[in-house]
Amino acid sequence: MPKRISVTNQSKTGRNLNFHDNYTGSDMSRSQFVNEIRNGNYQNYSVKNINGLATPVSKPDNTKNNNLG
Repeated sequence: MPKRISVTNQSKTGRNLNFHDNYTGSDMSRSQFVNEIRNGNYQNYSVKNINGLATPVSKPDNTKNNNLG
């Protein structure tokens, strides 16, 4: 089974900027993905405030299939 979310673009500092949902084919910006997580559409992900910016992160668990990267 492929990873649900893939990171498709990162800044020079390593911040994830764009994401692709491998199940639906949707491409999302960081802010769009944050909104989708907050709306409950991605239960294995959460949002953390990192350096003042809402940032999608995978929830810690024993699987690597939902890790962002």
